[in-house]
Amino acid sequence: MRALLTLVGHDLRQHLRDRSMLLFAVVIPLSLAFVFSLAFSGIEDVALDPVTVAVSAAEEDEAAQAVVATLEGLPEQGVEADVRRVPLAQQDEVAAQVEDGTAGVGVVLPEGFGVALSAGDGTAGVTVRLGPDAGLSGDVVASLVASTVARMDADAAALALAAGSGEGAGLTGAQVDALAAELAGSRPEVERTGARVSGESLSLSSGIVAGQAGMFLFFTVGFAVLTLLTEREWGTLGRVRTMPLPRWMVPVSKALVALLLGVTSTTVILLAGAFLLDGVSFGSWPVVLLLVVAVVAAATSVMFIILRVAATSEQASLAMSVIALTLGVSGGSFFTVPTEGWVGRLLTVNPVAALIRGLGITSGGGGAAALAPVLLTLLAFTAGALLVARLLPARRDAL
Repeated sequence: MRALLTLVGHDLRQHLRDRSMLLFAVVIPLSLAFVFSLAFSGIEDVALDPVTVAVSAAEEDEAAQAVVATLEGLPEQGVEADVRRVPLAQQDEVAAQVEDGTAGVGVVLPEGFGVALSAGDGTAGVTVRLGPDAGLSGDVVASLVASTVARMDADAAALALAAGSGEGAGLTGAQVDALAAELAGSRPEVERTGARVSGESLSLSSGIVAGQAGMFLFFTVGFAVLTLLTEREWGTLGRVRTMPLPRWMVPVSKALVALLLGVTSTTVILLAGAFLLDGVSFGSWPVVLLLVVAVVAAATSVMFIILRVAATSEQASLAMSVIALTLGVSGGSFFTVPTEGWVGRLLTVNPVAALIRGLGITSGGGGAAALAPVLLTLLAFTAGALLVARLLPARRDAL
């Protein structure tokens, strides 16, 4: 054990003195994360512009007035909507206001809307017009009208079913009438929130930081493991093996150094991003650290495959760069990757994609239990890569 610690300590000192290691492990990924975050800052801050809504509905129609009341309640939900009532007799004025720009959205609930709703045809005749400058706010209003009418239509169908089978269900006529009154007087509530569900994607800035950390992780662990080839070329490995040490001790020491450097660099990048960039959060840090260790182990296992197939340190460096860029890009370092279909399932085994997915879980409040599928995926990836490295015929033995 003392000999192993000596080898690990020696390699750590060597790498910490190497400026290229510090550049690829911390400086470059952090710089790229800052640049990309600044370049795309504000892209997620979608603000709804104020919108004027002209709505025409019969005063005596309770169902139609319920839709109007829903629109008038938009300001309470954080949407600045100025709802202007137009008498149903002057419903043509709604279209005129939309055409001349006085109103961004026009809604007409026809005469007999409530009766049609009771007959199961509540959507018939409902007209929604969007002006050229309605924008996203207009789309929100149009979607709200459609969803409100659809809900009321479903409620009417349920009421008709209750009335038709009231006797068999034990409902009295008074109870059916009470249910009808409750549905007629209810106002659908709209809640606008920006919360994310645990397990969903990271915010844009958080995804950028996580993606850069994951991609450059391969360079960090590669510097640690692939020094075996350099030491073999310089004759250092041969001299070490003349010492009374187990054959496995040298590659294990490289793996431990890679693990220490990878965990440290990735954690530093994530911490720096969380504290220095707006809107970056990764959740509970002990859980994040558990994820980082698993990702670093997976990345390190890939380097041992390169050791088996590369004949020189130059070939190993080239292979490391290709693998780092390939896994980084396909894992979501620069853009969102698909999560559905066979392509999405294939990409879930990518350590970079697993890191981003896991951080999405932790940032949403997920703990170690919620992270279990990602950790198991990384464990399977690590075991598979090490098995491949073991079974591959070596071009020149560095292990």
